[in-house]
Amino acid sequence: MNLFRKLLKRNKYIHTLNKNNLPEHIAIIMDGNGRWARKKGLSRNIGHREGSQTLRRIVEACKKIGIKYLTVYAFSTENWNRPKSEVDSLMALLLEYLQRAEKELAGDNTRIRVIGDLSRLSEEIRLQTQKVMKMTEKNTGLILNIALNYGGRAEIAQAAKEIAKEVNQGKLKPSAINEKTVADRLYTAGIPDPDLIIRTGGEERLSNFLLWQAAYSELWFTDVLWPDFSEEDLLKAIKDYQERNRRYGGI
Repeated sequence: MNLFRKLLKRNKYIHTLNKNNLPEHIAIIMDGNGRWARKKGLSRNIGHREGSQTLRRIVEACKKIGIKYLTVYAFSTENWNRPKSEVDSLMALLLEYLQRAEKELAGDNTRIRVIGDLSRLSEEIRLQTQKVMKMTEKNTGLILNIALNYGGRAEIAQAAKEIAKEVNQGKLKPSAINEKTVADRLYTAGIPDPDLIIRTGGEERLSNFLLWQAAYSELWFTDVLWPDFSEEDLLKAIKDYQERNRRYGGI
């Protein structure tokens, strides 16, 4: 019995799941690592490490279910405001994840893309990021987008700067600027907008994540802390998504 059917059978919340109506793109705000650790009397760093294991499980589940795009919020532009020790630990964990991905993706069909402003990251992380993206760029399976030093407002501002530069150089007429002009200059250019955005940890806000792209995304919030988020929780979110009527402003 494959994972898809196995989870359906044991998940009390899901009786049927339509494989013909799966979200093409799921985005996840992975919140609650620190609170998970605090509840257990552990350091926040251990919580982040547990969260990375959860990410591995969810990536595998998405591949087996048939999700085409998964975008995860790994480190925001605001996360630099956390204590230096925690930031350093997060960066070490991200580097470890990328290094492990390089080894584990041999023969795997997953493609990894890192989106965000990488200029502030260490040279070691930038080089490893480029290495993994290059190694997986021809893969045709799940596309895993890791949002790293990412901020939705900064992304839109950067796109605006690029457009202004092109207008100033005479390459683009102001009258020709439309939504596609902006979308094509975002970090997510070429990727469909997320159909479903999941946030764990009990908070109900986007926190500067995919602000442009989330215009018509379905939002799903859960109190489950990210390290405890399971494949069954993922299926529950997808089931709820399938029960919604997406009208895109129509009737």
